Amino acid sequence: MRPVIALVADVIADPSVHTTPNTVDISPTMFKDTILEAGGLPITIPYPTDPRLIPETIQAYLPLFDGLILPGGPDVDPTRYGEEPLPALQATNPPLDAFELSLIKATYAAGKPMFGLCRGSHMLNVAFGGTLYQDLASQNPAALRHLQATSGEYPTHHVSLMPKSRLAQLIGDTAYVNSRHHQASRTLGAGLRLAAKAYDGTIEAFKSEDNDLVLGIQWHPENLWQDAPVQLTIYRDFIQRAAAHRQPMGLAAASPAR
Repeated sequence: MRPVIALVADVIADPSVHTTPNTVDISPTMFKDTILEAGGLPITIPYPTDPRLIPETIQAYLPLFDGLILPGGPDVDPTRYGEEPLPALQATNPPLDAFELSLIKATYAAGKPMFGLCRGSHMLNVAFGGTLYQDLASQNPAALRHLQATSGEYPTHHVSLMPKSRLAQLIGDTAYVNSRHHQASRTLGAGLRLAAKAYDGTIEAFKSEDNDLVLGIQWHPENLWQDAPVQLTIYRDFIQRAAAHRQPMGLAAASPAR
């Protein structure tokens, strides 16, 4: 039986729908296809518009999935990690931030693996007490170009994997990756360990120190594996971990987040 992998939905404006508001909950097709190819069964979970419904919504979702993917999306509200907004900060989505932070804590408490990509890795880091660059280019002028101008399925810079790390065992000591972000993890949260970095020192991946429940990466292997099959092993490993931590239906409700 395939492990069920939940993918948090984003919300975008849809001008083709003649209702008010003209918004739609979405998850990109590339994630669905990659999860299926790697052996998982994807489901999309939208966040409630009313924040008062977040706790009960999360408790209802938790028994339904074995692993959680947090995808890319808008900037993270800097007040979530103790900063005021800088001029280069782009649009945020406070309801999504609130939902994902609560979901991360509940999923971790329930012992289910989590995989964050791009913004998703930022949310994982913030949930564990880490901080972000609100805008990497303006806050670190020595940084490489991390918001690539070319199409997102093409790699544009290299990353160095930490020796003997699980990620290095999967894809090697270096990787050529795509890069579609202007924010980045700045300091890692409690219990997180560096797993990869760019040649300018930017954090490109991290994992949990004491277990295998947390992985955050800055790039998008779901866009790369068709031409670089080794990138699919990152998803396969995550889905295998989700299967290993699978809990009987009805026993997956989380204890209160720590």
